[in-house]
Amino acid sequence: MPSPRFTAESTSNGVIERDFVVGEVPGVLWSPASGTGRAPLVLMGHAGGNHKRHPAMVGGARRLVTDGGFHVAVLDAPGHGDRPRTAYDEQEVAALRRAREAGEPEGPVARRYSAHLAELAVPEWRATLDALQQLPEIGVDGPVGYFGISLGTAIGVPLVAAEPRITAAIFGLFWPETLVATARRITVPIEFDMQWDDEDMTREAAFELFGAFASTEKTLHANAGRHHEVPRFEADSAVRFFLRHLDTTRPPG
Repeated sequence: MPSPRFTAESTSNGVIERDFVVGEVPGVLWSPASGTGRAPLVLMGHAGGNHKRHPAMVGGARRLVTDGGFHVAVLDAPGHGDRPRTAYDEQEVAALRRAREAGEPEGPVARRYSAHLAELAVPEWRATLDALQQLPEIGVDGPVGYFGISLGTAIGVPLVAAEPRITAAIFGLFWPETLVATARRITVPIEFDMQWDDEDMTREAAFELFGAFASTEKTLHANAGRHHEVPRFEADSAVRFFLRHLDTTRPPG
C-alpha cells in the first residue's frame, strides 16, 4: 500500500502543513511540529462550495493540532477546490444557483447532488486513510476520528458507517432524508451540531437525523443563529470530544 505523495511542506506556529496527493485526489495534512511518536488522526470534510484550504478548514485543523496534538487531513471533495468540475457538477451548481436567486428551497438539489458526491468521495477517503496509515507517525492501528458538517456530513455519515477504523465523529447541518437509514448503522460516539435559526432546514429535520444514530453516546449541540453562524467555540468542543475518544494516553472522563 503506497504512502501519500507529498508535494509541498511548510511549518508555522508549531504546525507542519503538507500538501499531498493520493491517486489523483489532493489533500492537506496538518501535524504537530514538535511531536514525538505517533498521534491520532482526524479526517475533516469541508462544506459544499468550499475546499480543503477554506479558512474554516485551516482554522479547525490547526486548532486540533495545537490544542489536541492530532494529525488532521482534509481532501477536496469531487468537483471542489483543485479538482475539475464535470458536466454534472456544473448542472447541479447551476440548479443550486437558480434556486437561491429565486428564493426557493435549495434542499432538494443539495440532497441529490451531495448524495452523488458521497458515492464518489467515500472510496477516496478510504483509500486516503489506507495511505496515511502507512506513515510511521500515524500507523495502521492508530485512532481515527471524523469531523464534517454540511456536505462533510453527507459524505461523512456513509464513510463512518462503512469504515470501522473511525471510532468517533462530529456531524451536523444536513437533512435527514438521504442519511437516516445509514445513520442507523452508526454506533460510535457522536457529537451533532445544529443551528436553531437555520434557514435551510427545520429543527425537526435536525432532530430526526440526530435521533437516527444508533450510538449509545451522542450529544446534540443546538446554537442560536442561522446556517452559516456556527459559533467558533464549537471548535473547542471538537478538541475536547476527540481528546476523550481518540487520545488513548489520557484517563477516561
